[in-house]
Amino acid sequence: MKNGIFTITENKPLTHNIMLMRLRGDASACTRPGQFINIKIEGLFLRRPISVCDIKGDEITIIYKIVGAGTNRMSNMKVGDELDVLSGLGNGYDTSLSGDRPLLVGAGVGVPPLYLLAKKLTAEGKKVSAVLGFHDKSDVFFEKEFAEFCDLTVATSNGSHGKKGRVTDYMDTDYTYVYVCGPAAMLRSVYDKSKTSGQFSFEERMGCGFGACMGCSCKTKYGYKRICKDGPVLCKEEIIW
Repeated sequence: MKNGIFTITENKPLTHNIMLMRLRGDASACTRPGQFINIKIEGLFLRRPISVCDIKGDEITIIYKIVGAGTNRMSNMKVGDELDVLSGLGNGYDTSLSGDRPLLVGAGVGVPPLYLLAKKLTAEGKKVSAVLGFHDKSDVFFEKEFAEFCDLTVATSNGSHGKKGRVTDYMDTDYTYVYVCGPAAMLRSVYDKSKTSGQFSFEERMGCGFGACMGCSCKTKYGYKRICKDGPVLCKEEIIW
């Protein structure tokens, strides 16, 4: 974990409520896909945890949804603005367990951290497949970017773009391991449907973001773990629903 000042180099809308922000600073603490950063917003007590979507040199890309005061304020920030950022938080995904045909499954704001994972797995010579779920065609983002690195299926619940249905409707492929990120209900559905081992990234309300406050602890088969420190990625075999 590192604390530093990052400068905004880009902040633009991808959909009606999804934003992409690029930040330049010391990104060396981010070493695995699936990690997150914690952003201090002036005037607000708690930092905002946001998953890392991509890293290129000293630039971190995040994709966030406008849901409250903090993210709304972030959406109005300008290029050149500076942010106090804790980086390199969480454990991230372990790609050494993937086998040669990993499957990535994500929905909504669970999609962004899977992008860096897809890039890394592809660079390691794996044949990557991905199923990404959204509600409507107006919610879809990063489709072309994912298609560069994997065999991609996009599903919308109302059928307005790609395949109609849920991500679990399109998991009947030949895969060796599954990586998942998204809402809790989707994680549970993928857990029940998946036929291999895998890693699941969980969302919890966080206080500190680095394991000190114990506010995001959850029970696993191996005892209590802190989602911000020991997670957000948990292995399938340790999860208790």
